[in-house]
Amino acid sequence: MNTLSFTKPHHSRLFYSAASLALLVLTFVGFRLFYLNMQAFPGRPLTPPIRTLLIVHGTLMTAWMLLSVVQPLLVVSGRKRVHMTLGLFGTALAAAIVVTGCLVAVNAARVNPPDLKIFGLTPKEFLTVPLSSIVAFGAFVVVGIRYRRRPEVHRPMMFMASLAIVSAALGRMPALNGWYAGTWMEACFSAFLTTLLLGAAMFGIKCALEGRIDRWFAGALGAHAVICVSSALIAKTDAWVQLATILMQ
Repeated sequence: MNTLSFTKPHHSRLFYSAASLALLVLTFVGFRLFYLNMQAFPGRPLTPPIRTLLIVHGTLMTAWMLLSVVQPLLVVSGRKRVHMTLGLFGTALAAAIVVTGCLVAVNAARVNPPDLKIFGLTPKEFLTVPLSSIVAFGAFVVVGIRYRRRPEVHRPMMFMASLAIVSAALGRMPALNGWYAGTWMEACFSAFLTTLLLGAAMFGIKCALEGRIDRWFAGALGAHAVICVSSALIAKTDAWVQLATILMQ
């Protein structure tokens, strides 16, 4: 991932390792049924037609979350070559996640009952949620790789990529989402409100630790918020439903 600035540790590097570890824990909690019982939420068997695809995608996502914890620690410890080698692996891993993530999203919408409601959305409408998460993930990774020689840009972009995909885990924690179900917030933010609040909390912690506003982190979080809100607002439009129908054919 990052290729420069392998000098003494500071708050920024430690922050990203700790924050990524928090995302890893949330991933395991949200997908505990998958990890412990090989079940889908809320306790049903993995859908047979896409069972293998779900397992592959889940494995890739887990590898990414583990990598996001390890990479900043390698920077702190000065292990430049290992960091760079894993960065190449991370690039390939991200590409595989985008491909499998899109396949999972479309195929899950295809096999789910058409009258199923998720965050107040039908499967066709809800398709905006996983697809926008994957698009955001891929976009942040691309920007992070493009600016890999600028740590102040690279680090927040890679972290935001991880935050974008952890929304799938947070969406499987009813206690974190039930409080705004059926409100205007669900209409505006769909399944993303908890993720954005988590990102805002992480941003506040980072600013407090460093005693300054990280404009790149703020910009990435703002861009993610725009993607999330746009996804929620277009979900119930006729244009999106028609596009989803085409994608699911």
